[in-house]
Amino acid sequence: MPRVHACSVAGFPLLAALVVTAAIPTTLVEAKTFAGYDCIDDCAGHLAGYQWAEEHDIDDPDNCDANSQSFIEGCQAYALGMSPDIEDEEEEDDPPDDKSL
Repeated sequence: MPRVHACSVAGFPLLAALVVTAAIPTTLVEAKTFAGYDCIDDCAGHLAGYQWAEEHDIDDPDNCDANSQSFIEGCQAYALGMSPDIEDEEEEDDPPDDKSL
């Protein structure tokens, strides 16, 4: 069982965080979009729908019918003439410009 150590800061007792939480790996997940539609993972379903629509010359989004919402959205993107670009939605913070100091 993990040990909890007591300590104090400015006279207030605190409990040290359990080491167990530090052992949990964290991964930064970037949100992605495919032709403006949100992807759940790697946009593979959207890409498959887009490619299928391209192969079958689908030009009406109402002709995009499937069991997968991402496949449908990819098909609709093709039918609407949208670009199949996959974009990361995570914004990076730019460091401050040293010239402004």
